[in-house]
Amino acid sequence: MGDTPALKRALSQRQLRMIAIGGVIGAGLFVGSGVVIGDTGPGTFITYGLAGVLIIMVMRMLAEMAVANPSTGSFADYSRNALGNWAGFSVGWLYWYFWVIVVGFEAIAGAKIIQFWIDVPLWLTALILLIAMTATNLFSVSSFGEFEYWFAGVKVAAILAFIGLGAFYVLGVWPDKDLDFSNLTAHGGFFPLGATAVTVGVVTVIFSMVGAEIATIAAAESSDPERAVAKAANSVILRIALFFVGSAFLLVTILPWNSDQTVASPFVAAFTEMGIPYADHIMNAVVLTAVLSCLNSGMYTASRMLFVLAARREAPPQLVAVTRRGVPATAILTSSVIGLICVIAAAFFPDTIFQFLLNSSGAVILFVYLLIAISQIVLRRRTDDSMLKVKMWLFPVLSILTAAAIFAILVQMFVQGGDNRSALVLSLASWAVVIVLFWLNRMFVSRRPQTPDVAPTSEHPHRVLVLANQTVESDELLDELRRIGADRDTTYYVVVPASPIDTGVANTHGPLDISEATQQAAQERLDSTLATLRSGDFEATGTLGEYRPLRALAKAVETFRPDQIVISTLPPEESVWQRFDVVDRARAEHHLPVTHVVSRVRATEPAP
Repeated sequence: MGDTPALKRALSQRQLRMIAIGGVIGAGLFVGSGVVIGDTGPGTFITYGLAGVLIIMVMRMLAEMAVANPSTGSFADYSRNALGNWAGFSVGWLYWYFWVIVVGFEAIAGAKIIQFWIDVPLWLTALILLIAMTATNLFSVSSFGEFEYWFAGVKVAAILAFIGLGAFYVLGVWPDKDLDFSNLTAHGGFFPLGATAVTVGVVTVIFSMVGAEIATIAAAESSDPERAVAKAANSVILRIALFFVGSAFLLVTILPWNSDQTVASPFVAAFTEMGIPYADHIMNAVVLTAVLSCLNSGMYTASRMLFVLAARREAPPQLVAVTRRGVPATAILTSSVIGLICVIAAAFFPDTIFQFLLNSSGAVILFVYLLIAISQIVLRRRTDDSMLKVKMWLFPVLSILTAAAIFAILVQMFVQGGDNRSALVLSLASWAVVIVLFWLNRMFVSRRPQTPDVAPTSEHPHRVLVLANQTVESDELLDELRRIGADRDTTYYVVVPASPIDTGVANTHGPLDISEATQQAAQERLDSTLATLRSGDFEATGTLGEYRPLRALAKAVETFRPDQIVISTLPPEESVWQRFDVVDRARAEHHLPVTHVVSRVRATEPAP
């Protein structure tokens, strides 16, 4: 096979850098920090530090795997390689489910913020926000990157402004203000709720930090994925230390931890305490930007994960389809529809369906992180150190401790009871559903009966139509064609469906250039097969068909008028064509002799 075209990239290093910086700053920092302060006390910044260390470890493990083996599927593929198809299936679908629920939740959150200024129905505003961010993602990858660049820029600027002004205030550089750290101990001591309270808020804090790993997915559509992932993983240390730990420390230093204003809206309360005018309007605008950023990146992440699942034959193949701009529109719209369902549920069934959806995804991200940690441990032991450009620190000690810490958080969620326990139980149920679906699919494929071959109506058919893709160059198919044409009086017409999944291109290319790469890979398979047949003095021609094999076959039958059809597939446990009865349906539709060839060896797939 020839070289496949180089990946086209639409995300610049500037955009990817800001996505990596802003991805870790969600609305949860601005709003959720008040809840953590109320549950923890002045030691809140230690809670943020503990959660931050865990996120840093996960990102470092991701960087090791991503740089060693760049993949459009990111950590879903690493789990599949390390633990098996069930793990890749689980990570992909769980991560997608988490983000489509986030999309719906953030649309509602944004609508509530807008109601601070304008009295409009919640569902209508949420719907408008959802449509706007869907349109942004549908237009082009670069438009997503540009929107996210500016959204993230506003978030980062707001945090940096708060840290700068807050530091001046605490250190006594502020007008009429002296150096003052008294709030750290003046209201019941540094640990008013006990030293163990600092671990209680870890669950909440972890969810406010989710998003750092998006950079590993977006990197597949950047100009230098390996470098981008490595830089994103390394810089997350500074981002968490500065944005989360630093801002949490300033909040509990500026404000009494047990103040009602601190718990309700800590950043507004801090700006108000410092005498900043219009603090509520400023922070609401910043939080709205954070919400739109999360909504935008959530839509992007969910759609790319669906794209990857479809490329791995674990979701409908239509989800691989891309527009001329290289956007997986079907995957984006599918994710948007689920987000719309969440908006409807929040508007009309807030205490039942919507709450159920939130709880059923509440611990999902921790399951994903746990599988990432275990996958890194497994893959690291299989990989020679000389092949690793980025390595997890102090392996295997820190990797094992990270996995154990994630498991401990899950246990703590159960022990804490209430909403945390409900979220854990329902999230486990979600994972159980995914596992059941995986095994049902496997059982369906493995138990499918073999299709009996139908003999041709004549001993030596003269016009043979061949439908194949992955197996088009296999020895089994070529041997069968030579047997059929033993009298040298046979004409062959070979059809190769131009499917990104069957050609293997979807495994190595992102949405931007998948169409071009698919056409080239399919054409090379067709040309190679025709050359092999012609070298044996057979008369052979052929064409590329559309990605759906039965439609490609129907058009070829109409064009070529064959006497016999030969369909070549992989074995039942690997063949999507067998799973969907392509051979039987071809026989029923065309009433021609159909020879079914099962090939054990795949055609050569395109190099990444």
